[in-house]
Amino acid sequence: MKVLYLLPFYSALIAARSTLQRQELDVQIPTIWIAGDSTAAPGGGGNGTEGWGQYLQYSFLPSVAHVQNNAFAGRSARTFTREGRFDNITAGLKEGDWVIIEFGHNDGGTPPVNATVGDTGREDCPGAGMFSPILEAPSYETDEYTGNQTCTTVFKRSDADYTSNVTEIVQTFPTYLKNATEIFLSKGAKVILSSMTPTNPWEFGNYSYTPTIFPYYTWLAASELGGPSAGVYFVSHGAYAAQAMKNLGKTVVDANYPLDHTHTAPYLADVVAASFVLGVKCGTSGLQGLVSNATSRLEGQVLGTCLGVNATLPI
Repeated sequence: MKVLYLLPFYSALIAARSTLQRQELDVQIPTIWIAGDSTAAPGGGGNGTEGWGQYLQYSFLPSVAHVQNNAFAGRSARTFTREGRFDNITAGLKEGDWVIIEFGHNDGGTPPVNATVGDTGREDCPGAGMFSPILEAPSYETDEYTGNQTCTTVFKRSDADYTSNVTEIVQTFPTYLKNATEIFLSKGAKVILSSMTPTNPWEFGNYSYTPTIFPYYTWLAASELGGPSAGVYFVSHGAYAAQAMKNLGKTVVDANYPLDHTHTAPYLADVVAASFVLGVKCGTSGLQGLVSNATSRLEGQVLGTCLGVNATLPI
């Protein structure tokens, strides 16, 4: 009879031990964090679109890696920084994790310099963060000793999410990427700087993909941080996704940009996620070893084949 009384105790002990073992296993499993805009974010740009980051999890077994999609619609590298979204990733980061950073769609333009109206809060300071004679004008602040290039603006918004009339020193796109990456590296994580996804390359009838300056800036940031030897990798996601869209053809691609030329329907978001994975598998980062797909299974009529690095950079 005494043994029967002890059974619930032993059952609880076994359950607690099992829970503890699962928690210890979860600590050992790396998390893959995604920092990006609506093209990667849950729900995409709304109205039935979806971000590619929602499908990345299917390329990793749950016992091998977790995917945490922190991408958020409407954000640029600047707003992701100002709103503390990179900090939120840092707070949950552990040694051995990976962070994918992909921006560019909302980073274009120039913040109004020393203006009191008109700054949306998204535009980065033009340039690569290095001394540039082209921008050597009174309205821009350039430190010739450090190479830092900034723009001063007064940030105004009418909604309750932001404090208006705040002077902001705006950095360049590569600077925001490098600042976040350096913090992640200091926490023992590795970082993939990923080029922005393409807008609809069939939009005007014939296939055409011309990268903007942001894929180059993304590669430049990875290079200046030390590249693979420093735990920083570049994936030319835009070029791989564009290759897949070329292979899919105009009819399929047009049908899967239901909202505009930027945001994808779920089917195409899945393809764009797979194109990122192919870019990882064709590269040198250790993340490729965690992917459940073999390169030979990814390559084919839709995704295409591995691209030479010179074919993926807008130089």
